[in-house]
Amino acid sequence: MFQHLFAEMNQMLQEVVTDYPKAQGARREELLCKYNLLHRISDHVMDEWLVFAEKLSHFRDNLEVPDEPLEPAAQQEAPELSMESFVRGQGYYKLLMYPQCIEQFKGVVQEYPDSLAARLYLAMAYLQEGEGEAAWVHLNHMLNLARERKLKAMIYNAMGCIRASQERFPEAQELFDLSLQHDPALPEPTVNLEVCRKRGGQLQYGSQLVSLL
Repeated sequence: MFQHLFAEMNQMLQEVVTDYPKAQGARREELLCKYNLLHRISDHVMDEWLVFAEKLSHFRDNLEVPDEPLEPAAQQEAPELSMESFVRGQGYYKLLMYPQCIEQFKGVVQEYPDSLAARLYLAMAYLQEGEGEAAWVHLNHMLNLARERKLKAMIYNAMGCIRASQERFPEAQELFDLSLQHDPALPEPTVNLEVCRKRGGQLQYGSQLVSLL
């Protein structure tokens, strides 16, 4: 239900980011007005989200557990998913507020250091902030936790992109090869190997991992 709203907001923000540096006079004022509008909307949405998240968390904490055994999926639900910091961090990520997202999930991994979900949010938020080495730490930790070969392939691919962006191409190629060994059907590492070969081009790492968030 929020896709249309955020699509419009992202389009408006992109216009501001692209045009503001060279804008003059009335056009510059128009872009400032759009920025201020986006800022107010973002603050309002975040406030409403946090109020809702707190109510949801309160209900979950007071939910009566039935006497009959839980389904296997419910038994395996990670306890950190009910943490207020986790819910807040998700909200910040969806609102593209990555520094705030990082602060929330730092608290989650302090309590649950082996949380795949929290590590993934941290890694992706750091990547969005251009902090490749910080993202690497969490992706590398995830490798020791992940059991599914497809997930391992996506992690290796993302780590390869970090090394490629640092122009450490031989290391990047090894990581992309490992990615393909774990999931030959994953399209991104093949594209990225070609980027390494040409020493230029657009790296692809986000879509597969982002789909898990």
